Amino acid sequence: MPTNKFAAWLAAATVCLAGSLAGGIAAAANAPAVSQKLDNATCQTCHDGKKGKLEVPKADGEKRALHAVNTDKYGKSVHAKMECVACHKEIIDNVTPHQKVAGAPKVDCAQCHLDLWEAAKKDNKTAEKPRLGIVADNVAAYKKSFHAKPNKDEPTKLNAICSDCHNVHTFDVPPRGTQERKEWHLTVPTVCGETCHTDHLEDWTASAHGREATEKKNFKTAVCSDCHTTHDIVGSSTDKAKLSITASCGDCHKDAYESYKASYHGQVNRLGYAYTAKCADCHGSHAIEPSKDPKSKMHEKNRLKTCQKCHSGKENKPPLATAGFLSFSPHGNSHDFAKYPEIWLTTKAMIALLVGVFAFFWLHSGLWWYREYADRKQGKNVPHVMTDKLPPEFAAKHVKRFGPMWRLAHLAFALSVMTLVLTGMAAFFPETSWAKTVMAAFGTPKIAGQVHRLAAYTMLGIFAIHLVVITIGIARNWKNFRFFGPDSFVPNWKDMYDMIGMFNWFIGKGPRPAIERWSYWEKFDYWAVFWGMAIIGGSGMMLAFPHVVAAYLPGWVFNIAMVVHGEEAVLAAVFLFTVHFFNNHFRPDKLPPPDVLMFTGTQSLQEFRHEHRAQYDRLVEAGQLEKYLVDAPSAPFTLASKILGLVLIAFGLTLLVLIAIGFAGGGH
Repeated sequence: MPTNKFAAWLAAATVCLAGSLAGGIAAAANAPAVSQKLDNATCQTCHDGKKGKLEVPKADGEKRALHAVNTDKYGKSVHAKMECVACHKEIIDNVTPHQKVAGAPKVDCAQCHLDLWEAAKKDNKTAEKPRLGIVADNVAAYKKSFHAKPNKDEPTKLNAICSDCHNVHTFDVPPRGTQERKEWHLTVPTVCGETCHTDHLEDWTASAHGREATEKKNFKTAVCSDCHTTHDIVGSSTDKAKLSITASCGDCHKDAYESYKASYHGQVNRLGYAYTAKCADCHGSHAIEPSKDPKSKMHEKNRLKTCQKCHSGKENKPPLATAGFLSFSPHGNSHDFAKYPEIWLTTKAMIALLVGVFAFFWLHSGLWWYREYADRKQGKNVPHVMTDKLPPEFAAKHVKRFGPMWRLAHLAFALSVMTLVLTGMAAFFPETSWAKTVMAAFGTPKIAGQVHRLAAYTMLGIFAIHLVVITIGIARNWKNFRFFGPDSFVPNWKDMYDMIGMFNWFIGKGPRPAIERWSYWEKFDYWAVFWGMAIIGGSGMMLAFPHVVAAYLPGWVFNIAMVVHGEEAVLAAVFLFTVHFFNNHFRPDKLPPPDVLMFTGTQSLQEFRHEHRAQYDRLVEAGQLEKYLVDAPSAPFTLASKILGLVLIAFGLTLLVLIAIGFAGGGH
């Protein structure tokens, strides 16, 4: 019995043990494999690409190919010291298919680098890891870029992510300045074009830029990133992109860009507006060819058609471009006589004019200020006139010099000129901050241009009316009018003697000459307007109506017009706000400003005799002085005239300062 009981017990125990082992084996067969190693060597046993293509199923039933990682290239990359699972944090085993941690973050290059940069800043190790800072800046730029926006066709995806442009496993940008960096630079079009921008790659490869890169290995030729940048890419239809791309062209084509900036198209562009022609509008964007190539948009056979894309005559577009546009030199400059002799000669002539006028009149003003200041200090100019030989009632009288129409014309002329200077100089110095502020105040350069032309028409209209009135006046008094008489604005020999006498007086070698009704400097002011109307007005009208001019004249006249219009405008503005203001408001004898003669139309008898002694003596001798005498203007009218005068002077001096800032900043 004992033996039978032991045998039964042993049999039962064997059955139980066998059941336990079987259950354990079955459980083990159904349990996930326990990871032994997740180092790079283990990953590479499958992902080195040597065992054929690896694919995993997608949600839609199709398969997605996995990256094959070349061990040698990975070992040379910037990520070589990193473990695979440092990025692929969702992987927890080394079997296929991998089991993944639920909710684990997907690989995010951008966030990883930002985290590393933040850690470096926290540990004060930014100096040791400068490239991390560059990457962080690139990430910030990328997040604002066109690539970071949802794709229109697949909104769940972005237009491009890091791995679309960078092979994240072999990523290694060579240092700047190295041969390797230059060679890497030429691979950019392939990266951009093969997957996404295939049409653009085809155009670029066949273009002048592409041939330089692929056939000649010219490392300086333009590739995608040179024009579109790298990480802060925006849609090429945006103003920001258009302005940026145009500036990028200038990085290589410096001379062409400088001449472009001097044109009206370039001035608007530099003000921050993209509606005028830019490099790509004329030369194309990707399929660019030299202008001598028949395929080029700027070839003489294609140029007019290219111009007519903008100058189309359609609604809200400039009038249709005409034949003269063909011979316009969009990149004409003033330093290449062999290529642009007409521009060179015109520029040199205008510079000579500016230097000559300012050298003479600034010297004239400086000496005049010195002499009047010295005379006032010695009391030589007080009183201006002795009235003992005149009736007592004359002493308080004023002399009428200008009627109401002349004064109104002067005011309108002054306002129109100052408006022209403000709007014109803002375009002349487009890169100054004040020019951009002025344009923003007007709204756009287009609106400022309309205001500019309205002011120009006003100025020309006043001038035309003046000519008509003068002509009628001379015709009515033809028998008594003398072209070289004392009341005429025509220069005569006395003006030359007066000028010599003034310089003698300036240096203390003689008395101040007796000036007639109009001084030689007043005559210069007067006739300068005729010159200005012809040069500034004529060139301005040519630029305002290019389609009309180009229908009859060659296009190079616009190059001349741009030069003379701008330089003459500078001459007029600076002369008005320095020499003219000095002669009439800032001489020691005129202080404190303003002189209100052109607002009241009269000046005191004392001042009249001092300023125009020859006319005063002539009128007294002829007994005609009394017919010019009037009561002094009322105190309120005089005060209002002074306020108006001060406002205009302040505005003029402000414009002068803005022009000086423009020249000092190299804006022209």
